[in-house]
Amino acid sequence: MQLKRVVITGIGTINSLGHNVPQYFDNLIAGTSGAGLITRFDAQKFKTRFACEIKGYDPEKFGIEKREARRNDPFAQYAFIATDEALKDSGLDLDAIDKDRAGVIVGSGIGGIETLLEEIRHFYEGGMEPRFSPFLVPMMIPDMASGMISMKYGFRGPNYATVSACSTSNHAMSDAFTLIRLGKANIIITGGSEAPINVASIGGFNAARAISTNNAEYMTASRPFDKTRDGFVMGEGAGILVFEELEHAKRRGAKIYAEVGGSGMTADAYHITAPHPDGEGARRVMELAIEEAGLKPTDVDYINLHGTSTPLGDIVEAKAIGDLFGLHAYKMNLSATKSMAGHSLGATGAIEILACICAMERDMIPPTINFKEEDPAIDYKLNFTFNQAQERKVRVAISNTFGFGGHNSSLLIKKME
Repeated sequence: MQLKRVVITGIGTINSLGHNVPQYFDNLIAGTSGAGLITRFDAQKFKTRFACEIKGYDPEKFGIEKREARRNDPFAQYAFIATDEALKDSGLDLDAIDKDRAGVIVGSGIGGIETLLEEIRHFYEGGMEPRFSPFLVPMMIPDMASGMISMKYGFRGPNYATVSACSTSNHAMSDAFTLIRLGKANIIITGGSEAPINVASIGGFNAARAISTNNAEYMTASRPFDKTRDGFVMGEGAGILVFEELEHAKRRGAKIYAEVGGSGMTADAYHITAPHPDGEGARRVMELAIEEAGLKPTDVDYINLHGTSTPLGDIVEAKAIGDLFGLHAYKMNLSATKSMAGHSLGATGAIEILACICAMERDMIPPTINFKEEDPAIDYKLNFTFNQAQERKVRVAISNTFGFGGHNSSLLIKKME
């Protein structure tokens, strides 16, 4: 069977650096920090009192009516907003396409946790009568963003969500890529969405010692590959992309941002939260993406790193890159855009593949900000694009995501020449 080619024809986002793609791209290149003190709840009792929140969020400003907002958790709302932008950007005539061959695969690592917390709080405050909202379950489950998007636009093709912690949206996009390649759909709306800035997430990740507690320097607390890093900074938002079969896109004269070349998926099979210290799973997942694309390691120009600013993870990822790419590792640009946008868990892969598109569109590598001090365990001959964007033509880029549970996923995109 002849495999189809898959391209990206529409993009959308809402995150701590912007309410849309142009704002996000501008702030990436400018090296802007999205961090700030938490406003969603009183965080004074928590070890961490800051995060990368979406600024000035009001669902009505994005066309989500009060009734719709009450029936959809923020993670789903973010997905709707980014989907609306991506579809408009794609130029698709939704009345003309075959909706039986249009699908939705949008993942979320934790789904509607805010709704679950609110309903439990209302239960205990309201006495012992077990009165819960009939919308609790559909607002809570992680697949509902995909389901609601398909209902809103009438897409009747493949429809589901992926859940694999921080690898969630890379797995969603990898599945979308594979299904279109196999001829099972012409178009798939894909990516991820997450709304994790709440008492349970902040408290839980504090207990796991995964997030930064540097309250005194919260604007610069996300500092990947810096000796003083002490954990990631929580982010939120959504990244949505329109994946489309190449010939289908060409027939309608679509703008093509990039071709999806390959994906890799592996497991560390090692520990519930820590990466394998030899980096073999991380090395192999990049290798698989490159092989599927029919390329060589020396073809890669840029890697958007998982780069969470955790003590172990950054060391392992740098080691894996050195092991796979050899001398070419020193010729590539690398950057960890979580230093700016924070770590949006299940949405992070989609938000960061957009950073790869930004690099291709603008011939500019987004920086890894907040770097000050070298760590003896890290090879600084690697170009981490510290503190300032760098000019470079990018033809091939990889986005890495590694999640709790040992999930590893890499997605490779190529510029259409």
